[in-house]
Amino acid sequence: MREWPGRMTRIAYLLLCHKDPEWVIAQALRLTAAGDCIAIHFDARAKAADFDRIRLALAGNPLVTFARRRIRCGWGEWSLVAATLEALKAAETDFPQATHFYMLSGDCMPIKTAEHVRDFLEREEVDYIESFDFLTSDWIKTGIKQERLIYRHWFNERRQKALFYHSMRLQRQLGLVRKVPQDLRIRIGSQWWCLRRQTVEAVLAFIAKRRDVLRFFRTTWIPDETFFQTIVAHLVPEREIRSRTLTYLMFTDYGMPATFYDDHCEMLLAQEFLFARKISPDALDLKERLGALYVETGRSFQTSSEGRRQFEFLTGRGRLGRRFAPRFWETEASLGRGRTLMLVTCKKWHVAKRLLDRVRTATGLPAVNYLFNEEATPMPDLGGLQNGLEKRMRHRRALVRMLFDYWETDRLVLCVDPASTDLIQDFYNDRAKVRLLEIDCAFSDAYLEGHARRVGLAGPQTPAAAMAQLLPTIRYDVSFESDRLRDMNLTGYHRLREAARPEDNAFPLSEFLDIPIEAARDILATDHLFVD
Repeated sequence: MREWPGRMTRIAYLLLCHKDPEWVIAQALRLTAAGDCIAIHFDARAKAADFDRIRLALAGNPLVTFARRRIRCGWGEWSLVAATLEALKAAETDFPQATHFYMLSGDCMPIKTAEHVRDFLEREEVDYIESFDFLTSDWIKTGIKQERLIYRHWFNERRQKALFYHSMRLQRQLGLVRKVPQDLRIRIGSQWWCLRRQTVEAVLAFIAKRRDVLRFFRTTWIPDETFFQTIVAHLVPEREIRSRTLTYLMFTDYGMPATFYDDHCEMLLAQEFLFARKISPDALDLKERLGALYVETGRSFQTSSEGRRQFEFLTGRGRLGRRFAPRFWETEASLGRGRTLMLVTCKKWHVAKRLLDRVRTATGLPAVNYLFNEEATPMPDLGGLQNGLEKRMRHRRALVRMLFDYWETDRLVLCVDPASTDLIQDFYNDRAKVRLLEIDCAFSDAYLEGHARRVGLAGPQTPAAAMAQLLPTIRYDVSFESDRLRDMNLTGYHRLREAARPEDNAFPLSEFLDIPIEAARDILATDHLFVD
């Protein structure tokens, strides 16, 4: 039980986060300094040392608690709901005087004072959660809709795309359509909600009794948009629900969450919302101003509902704050501080692709094959920016930044051809941390002949004598590309060699991926990695 000073409305924030321990600590201190409390779920995929740092820094704060169990979270999976429930149960138990429970992410910041937030919540005895009819509303703009519910989803569409769609096709062919629990009307909306204590208690009691509901949602796709939305609407009278989120978030024309920068501050303060998501890691001035804002007293806010137009106006002028500045994808568009881009380069593309398949399976890291060299490389839909090699190359930093955002990760692996030294150097010039892994392969004459045909240097009718003249030059060219990479003296350069033993290759792979050496050995434990 925790002593709680203060007033009638007391907020327990539920913080779901997976990175940046210093920022999590600062967020917790900021919110509790105003007398509110916070329950933290730190993704089990994150480093144990980062979590230990957070616990140690906040150990003496009676207004901070932690989820009893840490979940390995994946976008679109039940794990996000499970993590939310872990934080919610901890907050409901440890903060008995909390009147409201408010969902936050690590990218959220307050855009109103604590005083204003409490006054707002005291105006009406209601829950704030988006709640739209799943089947009749147009909340889902693209992608599958009814299939989210009627089929069981065991695979992640982002990490296991082929298995995800194969499983769905197989269920369709076999007629394995399931029914929604009979008494539920499925609702959908944003996962960023604010619920009253009586609603939270009713939800937890309901799911303790209704194991069939839990079983159903565990294998739906993107259940964080439907689970709480459906159950709250099932338990709470419609007159006590405001179908809106109190967190200001927007989506760009590319379908990605909009990111807010320093020059968005006044626009954010004017919105009819209490928090905003996502704040750029580079918006240092904005973060400082919003961080100090929450504990202010006596401040009033003049709000409007013109956020979308204001955002488009400011963004259209660019981050430089001047009229007609270039759009972000037409400038240097940094990948973002604190992110790590890992480049794998190998002339034998099939070898690099095999390695990335092993990396994806063993580590869960998002990894993309030769997206700047091979147009057919499978990629998520990024609003058209991914269409065509020319467009990808022209907007390469923006494209890669959107991939980071799409997978909500700070670590990404890409394949690039060794000849793409300008591309590699451009990424190394970014603020992000960049590493390079070169895979050094042996090249037989037969392989080089095939390579000559693939790139159009030779065809089926090329005479043997002409091919014999080509091969030494091609071999030299491949060797020259490797030498040029090493001459660039890049930091974080690592090298795997086909001629080396797997145990000798394990160390550079471990350093490159920042994983234990045992995990690197497991990734390399394949007899056919270098087979042509």
